[in-house]
Amino acid sequence: MECQLEVWKLAHQLTLNVYKVSNAFPSSERYGLTSQIRRSSSSVPTNIIEGNGRQYRKEFIQFLYIAKGALEEVNYQLFLAKDLTYITEKEYGVLNELCIRIKMMLYKLIKSLRQK
Repeated sequence: MECQLEVWKLAHQLTLNVYKVSNAFPSSERYGLTSQIRRSSSSVPTNIIEGNGRQYRKEFIQFLYIAKGALEEVNYQLFLAKDLTYITEKEYGVLNELCIRIKMMLYKLIKSLRQK
């Protein structure tokens, strides 16, 4: 299953990257930050694809806002992981840039859907 929306593809890539970097988190974080960051990262593409499958544009927009909120959670959790030295500055930089790109794409998609 794959969505054709570019923003979904980037969000899916973010989730894959988060799963990879969180593998190195301490085992004591298995039910803490590891679980949280994985759930919030996977929530981004999940809400995009669920919204895209809805019948009405208004519903799609609402799911995009939920995805945007989940993205903010991911962004903070990545910042926290960096400050806890679970990820490097470089890893954080790459993932943060990806979050920024997704955020901008979500904003533009929401704006275009609202103008229709």
